[in-house]
Amino acid sequence: MAMRWTNTLSENDVTPESVFLNRRQLMAGGAAAVGLGSIGGSLAAAEGLEPSSYEDITQYNNFYEFGTGKGDPAQNAHTLTTAPWSVKIDGLVEKPGDYAFEDIMKAMTIEERIYRFRCVEAWSMVIPWNGFELADLLNMAGVQSDAKYVAFETALRPDEMPGVRFPVLDWPYVEGLRLDEAMHPLTIMATGIYGKDIPNQNGAPLRLVVPWKYGFKSIKSIVRITLTEKEPPTSWNKANAREYGFYSNVNPEVDHPRWSQASERVVGGGLFSKRIPTLMLNGYADEVGALYAGMDLTKNF
Repeated sequence: MAMRWTNTLSENDVTPESVFLNRRQLMAGGAAAVGLGSIGGSLAAAEGLEPSSYEDITQYNNFYEFGTGKGDPAQNAHTLTTAPWSVKIDGLVEKPGDYAFEDIMKAMTIEERIYRFRCVEAWSMVIPWNGFELADLLNMAGVQSDAKYVAFETALRPDEMPGVRFPVLDWPYVEGLRLDEAMHPLTIMATGIYGKDIPNQNGAPLRLVVPWKYGFKSIKSIVRITLTEKEPPTSWNKANAREYGFYSNVNPEVDHPRWSQASERVVGGGLFSKRIPTLMLNGYADEVGALYAGMDLTKNF
């Protein structure tokens, strides 16, 4: 299994496994600062951080399909049946159809990618994902020349997902990328964490990871991918377009209407006791900045 695209990160910067797999939300000040793990090793030493205790972070997570309480996903996500699993790929592709997860995995090259992860709620961490480039899956289906966007859809199973019984969002959860964003080699479909199968509460068996965008763009438990000519709707943009744009790129110069995005709280270290500056495009500007050449990122947020 290869390891690529660390962007100056190393295994020493990775959030410890025991801390990452179970996560805790901590609310600070009036702005929602949500915690998902603890950065350890050299980065922790450099920033004076200490990992959050295992007890502090084992009961909380964010996956609204399993409830809005931060302990709900860890408690309820075991009900999600992840095998068998298939992904419908349709729209502007040469080979539309239902692709079995096992067949996808046989065809893909699995790599480890150590990425920064930045939440719109101004917390951050470092995660060692295992997965494959989304471009490889799209190429397998054959992208037609008039495709410009990629739409994604999460499973909708009321019998297995108690949270969808309530109108928290317009279910099913949907997301989207511009085609060039989707085809960028940094964009992956994650199937694991720390070399293990990705846990249900983290988006099993297949989730999107786009490291230069806020975390809610990385849609979980994907069952459908559609290539389209028009910009697709996205769940949080539909719910509140003023706060959540289609692009949702990490940008310290564009504040959320209810809090600053100029800095972030690294998970761990005395209950978010230390902030660090947020990097443009989450530190991946050199790799992906050209995608937005000529765009006003304050308007196309």
